[in-house]
Amino acid sequence: MEWILSTPEQPPEWFIHMVKQYTPKSRGLYAAQLLWQRGIKDAEKLAAFADYKNYHPASPLEFGEEMHLAMARLQQALNNNDKIAIWGDFDADGITATAVLWDGLGQFFSKNTRLIYYIPNRFTESHGLNYQGIDNLHRQGCKLIVTSDTGSTNIDEIIYAQSLGIDIIVTDHHTLPEERPPVTAIINPRYLPSQHQLFHLSGVAVAFKLVEALYQSLPDVPKEPLTDLWDLVAVGLIADLVQLSGDCRYLAQLGIQRLQADFQQPPTVRRRPGIGRLLELCQKNGDRPTDISFGLGPRINAVSRIQGDASLCVELLTSRDLEYCDQLAEVAELANTRRKSLQKDVQAQVLQKLSEIDLSTTSVIVLEDSQWPTGVLGLVAGQVAQETGRPTILLSTQILGEATKGLSLARGSARSVNSVDLYQLVKKQAHLLQRFGGHPFAAGLSLLPENIPLFTEAINQQLRQSLGGKTLTPSVEADLMVTVADLGKELFGELKLLEPCGMGNPVPTLLIKNCWFENAWHRNQEDCRGKKVQYIKTDFNIRDESTKTTFPGVWWGHYQDELPPDRCDCIAELDYNTFKKRYEIRLIAVRPAANSVICGVNTEGIIDLRNQEYSILNNQDSPHLIRDCPCQWEDLRVCLKQSLSHHQQLAIAWSKPLHQPPEEIWLTLVGIAKYLSRTNQPVTHRQLLEKLGVHDQTLLLGLEALECLGFRVTTQDTQVQISWNPFTHSEIMNDASVERFLAAIREEQFQQSYFAEVPLSTIMRIYRR
Repeated sequence: MEWILSTPEQPPEWFIHMVKQYTPKSRGLYAAQLLWQRGIKDAEKLAAFADYKNYHPASPLEFGEEMHLAMARLQQALNNNDKIAIWGDFDADGITATAVLWDGLGQFFSKNTRLIYYIPNRFTESHGLNYQGIDNLHRQGCKLIVTSDTGSTNIDEIIYAQSLGIDIIVTDHHTLPEERPPVTAIINPRYLPSQHQLFHLSGVAVAFKLVEALYQSLPDVPKEPLTDLWDLVAVGLIADLVQLSGDCRYLAQLGIQRLQADFQQPPTVRRRPGIGRLLELCQKNGDRPTDISFGLGPRINAVSRIQGDASLCVELLTSRDLEYCDQLAEVAELANTRRKSLQKDVQAQVLQKLSEIDLSTTSVIVLEDSQWPTGVLGLVAGQVAQETGRPTILLSTQILGEATKGLSLARGSARSVNSVDLYQLVKKQAHLLQRFGGHPFAAGLSLLPENIPLFTEAINQQLRQSLGGKTLTPSVEADLMVTVADLGKELFGELKLLEPCGMGNPVPTLLIKNCWFENAWHRNQEDCRGKKVQYIKTDFNIRDESTKTTFPGVWWGHYQDELPPDRCDCIAELDYNTFKKRYEIRLIAVRPAANSVICGVNTEGIIDLRNQEYSILNNQDSPHLIRDCPCQWEDLRVCLKQSLSHHQQLAIAWSKPLHQPPEEIWLTLVGIAKYLSRTNQPVTHRQLLEKLGVHDQTLLLGLEALECLGFRVTTQDTQVQISWNPFTHSEIMNDASVERFLAAIREEQFQQSYFAEVPLSTIMRIYRR
């Protein structure tokens, strides 16, 4: 991982003085440096950037003739009593865009009679228009479809809809086809010059501009103000991968202000009780962009990732029924906790496959597995792309059904990194694909499984040629170098001036050098019902020489043992935790400090024999061998200390574990219990561990599950006796105890998979204990 510190540019004194006017409780030095580095270098730009009241938004009529065509068709629909369908998308941008059109057009067309909406199912339909959905809307008598966040490239489907007498207005922001689609109107900012203040609008912002134009065309019709849509626009904008500049930043600022004002109201009088309840569940209050990017956005996205159908999310965002919204919010919350656990499982499997690839000869990572759920592939692809520095495409092959005579199709998601235009990269292989769509940073695609090898080879060759010998390296960038003493309210106030952050204006990252961690501990997260989720968060305190006090922080998705025990450098973001009412850092990356010394250990003395054939003589000079793959750092640390105390070299010599599915291990344990109870034979503790391939604590949970099933388990010394005792059977307790046992196996297997491939440099950190 390459660490990059942004080249510091010292802004002139007059600029620092101007910035300080917007941060009166601080010196303004850090904010001025960041703004200067990001191209805000005059009074006019600074005023518009820092205060939305100084910004002049663009008229929706900037879209020109296309907007006029859209207004004319909507006026015609109003005059002719046409039935209109909003065709949305299932991600947060598409859902909020649909909600904006539902509430906005709903001021002109009666909901559920003359206005309906349709959200495709992520699992069965994927993104964009499709024939099945068009037929459905035709049967309902729809004469006009208004798309939201989709539709620009669905040429065949558009022609089919027209053949049924259905007109289409496209509102979208994704990459355009080579020729204008045959639609009534297309509102897409990519037709505008790249420097235009509307060019970076997301799907929800484009939908808002359509509604804004309608409000201007028919000002006497709406009963609700246009400003009531701002909060929905902010949620979609910040949740999507768009550059928050121009009107995007302006609308996000207005929307966050609206979001916070509504949340401060009692639940019974909130305009959007569903959003309010979601904020409560994720312990946010709506005043920060991160409340959306880490709170609302993932929960809205999780519904389609887990259930496929995300239609309920539109009701969650627009309904005024408090009790109903509470129910829908809990569905989204539980979907998000399941998404976290599922994402972690898939990520472990992807990393296992990744270990078999030579990354030195791979420019684009393409991996496939029929067992992967498509709903989380984009998230995992994004993680892998960041960690490897390479565009990543993850695919899941599925049989489509009887109607297709058992045809298989590989569907998946792609994520880019290192400024590689992923859309153009994939588009050049369109002849191998069934369909694809997206933008430079993210795309969805599907292809026949037999085309995957050819696609992989072609897209890798294409990127290698475009790179011209340049290698792709994962990197992390820091904007400012600070000390622990700098962290806190004053610095936070300065950095908040840059919010809302997004692409083109990322969250400021801070480099803290020669620091160390104290009081670290990790735990599994819990869902809203108190159930443990297989997702880890580590809490810690950070300290350096600049102050005698520590500063709190969190590291999502990492264990406490992954923190270096001695001095190190780290890159982090400064945040305010609304729930704990404290300032804290969110750790991004960490590495040993340049002056950190590993006392008494030769780092070259560790021999890595993992997954290799080896032969080492058992003599006095033989290294200390670790043959069993550990599942926790403590197991490994004990062996490391033994090698140190005996002045031996250390050889790690375990192989990749071949894991049985947890359910099969449970059935094996039940089978052993039945046999032992029938034969009245004892078994040793060690025999059970070896047979099941688990560790002590996990086995204890398995024995507890047997007792709830109706077995009596007695242990004496190393012997275990199992007999049948049906009077102790409890169906409810059994379900819970079995789930605990299965969860422990999954966690153990995940840890072993991690240790099978953990870098030697990471293992070396343990020597510093």
